[in-house]
Amino acid sequence: MIDTKQITTLGKLPMPFKVLYTGFLLVIGVGLMMAGAQIMLTHGMADGKPGLSKEDIVYSYYGNRSGSKLEAALTGKMKANAPDEVRFKLIQWARDEAPMDQWDKIGPLLEQNCSKCHDEDSGLDLVAKKEVAQKLAQVDHGASFAGLTRVSHIHLFGISFIFLFVGWIFAMSEFNARWKLILIATPFIFLILDILSWWLTKFWPEFAWLTMIGGFGYSLASTVMIFTSLMQMWLPRWADEDWKAS
Repeated sequence: MIDTKQITTLGKLPMPFKVLYTGFLLVIGVGLMMAGAQIMLTHGMADGKPGLSKEDIVYSYYGNRSGSKLEAALTGKMKANAPDEVRFKLIQWARDEAPMDQWDKIGPLLEQNCSKCHDEDSGLDLVAKKEVAQKLAQVDHGASFAGLTRVSHIHLFGISFIFLFVGWIFAMSEFNARWKLILIATPFIFLILDILSWWLTKFWPEFAWLTMIGGFGYSLASTVMIFTSLMQMWLPRWADEDWKAS
């Protein structure tokens, strides 16, 4: 059995470890905020309105099956990148099932308004590759199985390591034992729930709420662990040798 009295707490750590752990937690904290901002600027604009909603999640994973990805982009997050008359022509082309005999008119519009971002280096070259533009003009079925598989394994492998080290540091905090275990386990549980919700939403849009719950759950637990760890490393109350946890 481990004698908890012999475990070094955050407030008693040598200074090099405090600096190391603090740097890591601060960078992870900023990273979480950037991740939130990125979600708001991508998925959060899927329905053309600011802020993350259930409809945004549905459009991202299940798709907007009343129209194409091209139309969804031109009426949503890419709306400001082209004049109204250009967007109307592109949307009408998509609704007409993207006939290639009109490419002489559509190609220059894409080159003038979209090529700055969607060039050869972007991996989504709408101008040089007609088939890419034609595919985007098809009915939007949301994320592909290949795309979901790729993003799922990246998130599971990468984010789990972040939670491992955040939990490792937090494990040295002076905290209620039961709640400490819950907080350490929570990010992993909600990460699995988050990834699972993508696949469920792909088939059943009613599960979109799980995506929002999953992301909120592991973000909240991580935030509590990060702030608690930083406070206990640097505030005098925990660094004082004579202070004992009640």
